[in-house]
Amino acid sequence: MSLLDPISHALAAVVAATHAGLTALGTDPDSGTTWLLCLAAVVVAVRLVLLPLTVHGVRQAHAGSRARPQLRALRKQYGGRTDPDSLRAHAAARREVSAEHGLSRLGCLPVLLQLPIWLGLYHLLATVADGTSAGAMDGGLVASLGAATLLGVPLAERGYLGAGPAHLAVVAGLAIVAAVLSFVTQRYLVAPNTVTDDLPETVARVQQLMPAVSALGLLVAGGAVPVALLAYWVLNGTWTLGQSAVVRYLFPTPGSPAAHPGG
Repeated sequence: MSLLDPISHALAAVVAATHAGLTALGTDPDSGTTWLLCLAAVVVAVRLVLLPLTVHGVRQAHAGSRARPQLRALRKQYGGRTDPDSLRAHAAARREVSAEHGLSRLGCLPVLLQLPIWLGLYHLLATVADGTSAGAMDGGLVASLGAATLLGVPLAERGYLGAGPAHLAVVAGLAIVAAVLSFVTQRYLVAPNTVTDDLPETVARVQQLMPAVSALGLLVAGGAVPVALLAYWVLNGTWTLGQSAVVRYLFPTPGSPAAHPGG
C-alpha cells in the first residue's frame, strides 16, 4: 500500500462520481469528452480544496511586503553584530515585527501541503492508465478510460511516438499548451506580483529562469505521462492562469511591479 493511496482514492471517488453522473445524463461512458469532463471535475474539486491555502499565500505575501521595510532596518541595525546578546535582540525584534504584521512561522508549508495532492493524482492516473483499478475506479472504469480517446489518441497512451503523425500532433499539442500556460502564468502574472528587491542576486536570477524551466519540464514530462494527465495539466493550467490573473490585478502585492500603475 502506497502512502499516496488515501489521496488517490479520494480523487478516484471524485472521478467515479462524476463519471456516474454524466453517464446518468446520457453521455457515452467511453467517450473522450466524458473523461475530459471527469478530469475537469477533479480540477475544480482539488482547486477548491486548495483555495484556503491560496488565500493564505496571498495574505502572507502582503504581510511580508508590509513588514519588509522594518525587517530591512533591523538587518541594517544589527548587521555585523555576532555577539549572543545582539543575536537574541535581533531575533526578538524580528518576532515582534512578524507578529505585528501577521507573518506566519510556517513559511512555505502551505505550498508543501499541495505536493501530496499532485503526486496522488499522478499516482492515480498512472495506475489506471496501466490497467489497474484504484479505489472507486474499478475494472469497469479502468476499461472505460482505456477505450476513451482524444482526437483518436487513447487517453491511457503514453509518449510522443505512437500511431503516426496524428498521435504526435495531439500529444505534443497538449504538452505545448500546458507549457505555454505555465510560462505565461509565471512570467506575466506571478513574476510581476512578486517583490524581489531584497533577494540575493542568484536567487533573483533563478526566479527569472523559473518560467522557462517549468515550461521545459512540462515538455519533457509530456513524453512519459499518460495523455489523460497531459489533459489534466492543460485544464489545471487554465484554472491557474485565471486565478493568478485575479490575484495580480485585484490583489497585487504591495511594492511589486503589479501594484504600480502600468505594472
